[in-house]
Amino acid sequence: MSSTFGTLFKISSFGESHCPGVGVVVDGVPARLSLCAADIQQQLDRRRPGQNKLGTDRNEADQVKILSGVENGLTLGTPIGLLVDNKDQRPGDYGSMSQIPRPSHADYTYRAKYGIHASSGGGRSSARETIGRVAAGAIAEKFLLEQYGIEIVSWVSSVGEHDAGEIDMENLSRAQVDASDVRCPDPVAAEKMTAEILAARQAKDSVGGVLTCVCRNLPAGLGEPAFDRLEALLAHAMLSLPASKGFEIGSGFAGARQRGSAHNDPFVQKGERLGTLTNRSGGVQGGISNGEPVYFRVAFKPPATIGLEQQTVDYSGQPTVLEAKGRHDPCVVARAVPIVESMAALVLADLVLRQKMRS
Repeated sequence: MSSTFGTLFKISSFGESHCPGVGVVVDGVPARLSLCAADIQQQLDRRRPGQNKLGTDRNEADQVKILSGVENGLTLGTPIGLLVDNKDQRPGDYGSMSQIPRPSHADYTYRAKYGIHASSGGGRSSARETIGRVAAGAIAEKFLLEQYGIEIVSWVSSVGEHDAGEIDMENLSRAQVDASDVRCPDPVAAEKMTAEILAARQAKDSVGGVLTCVCRNLPAGLGEPAFDRLEALLAHAMLSLPASKGFEIGSGFAGARQRGSAHNDPFVQKGERLGTLTNRSGGVQGGISNGEPVYFRVAFKPPATIGLEQQTVDYSGQPTVLEAKGRHDPCVVARAVPIVESMAALVLADLVLRQKMRS
C-alpha cells in the first residue's frame, strides 16, 4: 500500500494538507513502552509551521492526540492511532490555481494517476503529510533510545551555495542544532544560510539545501540483504519525503573519485569489539551495520511554490501566467530536520525488530 511503510514496525499515514486533520496508525510497537503525548510533541514542535521568519506563515499548533494503543502511560502492543487537527488551513488561497498544474508540483501527476487531485494545497504530496511520519518516528526514537541507546541527530549542512564546516558528529546534540533558526550548528555558516533564505523570500523565490544525519550506537548486524540493505531502506525512506532529490551515505559520490587503497576502512580493535579506523563506509558494509556511526545526506530541492510569475499552461493546454498564492516555506531544510530523524528511526526500529527475530 502506498501510504504504508515498514515490515514489523509499520506505519500507515492519512490526511491531506487542507482536510480536517492528518495522522498515522503505528503497528508493531512493543508492549509496556512508556509513552505519553509529550514524548511525541517535542518532535512535532520542531517540525510545525510558523516557528520563525525562515518558514511559512501558516500557524499550526500541531497538538497530537493519542487515540488508541496506550493506557495508563504504557503501550498495549496494539495499533497506536495518532491525530493532529488542521486548524489554519485556507483552501480559498488555491481557487485561482485549480485549473493550472503548478510547475514542479504533483497536481498533474496525481490527476494522471487517480483522475482527481485535492483541490487545495498539495493534498497527500504536501509536507503536511509528514506530521504522521514525525509522530510515529518519535515513538520509534523512544524505543531505540531506551532499549538500545541509539541516538539520531540531523542538521542542515548546506543551503544554496553555503556549506557548513566540519561537524563533530560523534558528540553533536540536538540542542546545538536548534541553537540557530536554520538548524546549522556552524554559527558562521548559519548566518550565511539565514541570509540566503531571507533573500529568496524577499525575491518571492525559493532555495534548496542538504541535511546530514548521524545514527549513533547502532549494534553491528542491522540490515537484510540483498534487497532490504540498511542503506537501501534509508534511501527509500528519505527519497519518499516531499521535495527530496538525492541521497548518499558515507563518502557518497565523492568516494567514486577515489582509489580503493584510499577509500577502504581498515579494521582495528576498539575495546571489546572490532571497529574501523576511518568511516568512509558510513557505518554500513554489505548492507549491514558494522557498529560505527551511520551517517548520510539528503538533498532537498527549492520549494516549487514561489510568488514570482511563471509562464505555463492550464489543463487544456492554453498558455497562462501563474502567480502562486498561499503560505509556503522559501526553504524546507530547517523544518525537515526532525522529519529526516523520524524516518531514520522508523527504518532502524523495524530492522532492530527483524534482527531480534533471529535470536
